[in-house]
Amino acid sequence: MNIFNSLGSNYNLSFVFKSLFTIGTKQDKTALETFLNEKYGGKTILLYKGRQAIEIALKLLNLPKESSVAINGFTCFAVYQAITNAGLTADYIDIEKGDLNFSSDQLKKKIKENPNIKVVIIQNTLGYPADVKDLAAICKENNIILIEDLAHSVGGKFGDFVILSFSQDKLIDAISGGALIIRNKKYTKTDVITQKDSIKDRFYPLFTFIIRKTYSIGLGKIIQKILKIFDLLSKPMDNNTEPNTVAPWYCSLIKEAFDNLDNNLDHRKKIAAIYASNIDPKNLSSKITKNIPNSTNLRFPIFVENRINLINFLKRQNIFVSDIWYDAPIAPKKYMPQTNYTNQCPNAEKVSEIILNLPTHRNVSEQDAMKISQLINQWIQL
Repeated sequence: MNIFNSLGSNYNLSFVFKSLFTIGTKQDKTALETFLNEKYGGKTILLYKGRQAIEIALKLLNLPKESSVAINGFTCFAVYQAITNAGLTADYIDIEKGDLNFSSDQLKKKIKENPNIKVVIIQNTLGYPADVKDLAAICKENNIILIEDLAHSVGGKFGDFVILSFSQDKLIDAISGGALIIRNKKYTKTDVITQKDSIKDRFYPLFTFIIRKTYSIGLGKIIQKILKIFDLLSKPMDNNTEPNTVAPWYCSLIKEAFDNLDNNLDHRKKIAAIYASNIDPKNLSSKITKNIPNSTNLRFPIFVENRINLINFLKRQNIFVSDIWYDAPIAPKKYMPQTNYTNQCPNAEKVSEIILNLPTHRNVSEQDAMKISQLINQWIQL
């Protein structure tokens, strides 16, 4: 057994060939835009990176410079960066105990504390849904713009804007790509943006497929190191924040992933349910496990002290789960000094120290999930 929770985890050999040889046409791009327009009830702008969509949405609002954007206090640096690039200030809402999202009561409290909040960004962390309906009602009552960040999920029924990500290891994985859906008709976007097409993206599924297959014998580690030295591995986060649209071949992969979405969700639900039923409940969140049927289950979180010891224990069994979402309130941890975070979210800080996310992707079988559960229980009892 050789299992990863990232590094091209969604890809099989068939996807490798599709990424290398799919050409794509303008019709593929138009068809994807039409599909997303209908699915989310708005105007679609396809982008090379999902995080670019947040920045574009915020700039469209033309808000006063003193405006704040309220975000989950347990999130990705890309969200913070998009806010600051738009010339606005991020304000953090701590997550609820036993949850990965903030609650309606916490949002109400934050709005009272900071009257400059003009936008709220909701994320369904790891695919486990926030109480979007109630949160949307609060935003409407207070004349606040709501952005639904669906980097981990696929809902999107309430926001003025919807953000989608089609990047590596996401639910809809086309190596790169994203979309902004403008649902509020007050706002339009007419700027022409250039097309982005990366040859590194073409080869990323092939390179990661080889790395994963040969990792346990040591060759994969060497290949990965060489590719990183020569900057040949595509990265989900890079220094490019300028908005670009995706080339048509990405659109073909994105649409195919949407076509297979139900099977993907069913599989992830089964794998998450196996973890929930078999791992010691002391290391689980009951709120999250109860929400499995309503979640996309992008990862399955467990909560353990001495996390690094468990990571190393699983690594010796060729199970590689060290890519943690999130290892800090604004992750990755190395970017924390670049933020305005000053210990506003103690619950998020604690969770970021003990969370470990297990893989649910299609390359994890039900037997694999059972084995991983047994190994974790074995480690807990050591």
